[in-house]
Amino acid sequence: MKAVIFVLVLIPFLAQLVALPLVNKIHPMILGFPLFHFWLLIWMILTPVFTWVVYKIQKSRGEVGE
Repeated sequence: MKAVIFVLVLIPFLAQLVALPLVNKIHPMILGFPLFHFWLLIWMILTPVFTWVVYKIQKSRGEVGE
């Protein structure tokens, strides 16, 4: 289960930092945003979702102190 948590934490990190050179383009435009800005916007929304999933996994295992 720790491997799953590690992957869930690693995915947003890689998507926002490592993949940026791959999406650093103006075209295509998505919803009026250049690809670069759209990519960052999507990951600004998805990162808290990944964090919430990690929290729920840890809470179900009793690893979160309350």
